[in-house]
Order: sequence, then C-alpha cells, then structure tokens
Amino acid sequence: MANIETSLKEAMTIEGAIGVALVDYTSGLTLGVMGGGLNMDMNIAAAGNTDVIRAKVRTLEMLGLADSIEDILITLDSQYHLIRLLQGRGNEAFFLYLALNKGRANLGLARHQLRKIESELDV
Repeated sequence: MANIETSLKEAMTIEGAIGVALVDYTSGLTLGVMGGGLNMDMNIAAAGNTDVIRAKVRTLEMLGLADSIEDILITLDSQYHLIRLLQGRGNEAFFLYLALNKGRANLGLARHQLRKIESELDV
C-alpha cells in the first residue's frame, strides 16, 4: 500500500499532469496536493470540486439510484479535470482530483493509471 505523498508523486508522472490532490469531500479538506502553479491553485480547485461531488451524490440519492460514482470528467478547452472517487474506504469519502493538459494527455490511459493509484493508496 502506498502513502498519500507516494500516490500523488505517481499521479504527477501521468503524461500531461498539471496537478493532483487528495480530498475529503465531506469536509472539503485537502489531504495532499502536488503540482499546480500560478494558473492552477490545486487547493481552490479541489475545494470547488467538492461541491461537484456533493451535488452528484445528492442527485443520485434523489433519483433513487444505488449506483456509485466511479469518476467524473470535466473537459475544458485546454484541460481535462478527472475526479476519481476512492472506493472501498468504509464511510470515508475521498477523491483524487487530477488536472491534465488536454494536448499532452491520453485520457484513457490517465483513467487507467489513476484507478491503479487508487487501488494502492492507503489513507
């Protein structure tokens, strides 16, 4: 099992990675961030995406769907924002948030790699 820092470092090796964060969406607190920069404050982005997760979870509940969210993709002009909910963590509600450069990233491969990172992450 990998710790948070190791998992974030591995996520930053994904082709096109701009930044990554591990977030508790019940509290909105960021447990770890890496990357980002002047144009991409990962703490602000992670907090904002907490609202996205909460809204989608609430919508699924209102619809009476028993499905769980695997990931959410937000496509911008120049970036992909991939939100991956961590499964099998009991009552804990964490997600990995990965921002990718759209021109350099392979979305399918990035999703596969993020799934692998999730499976090895020990929070």
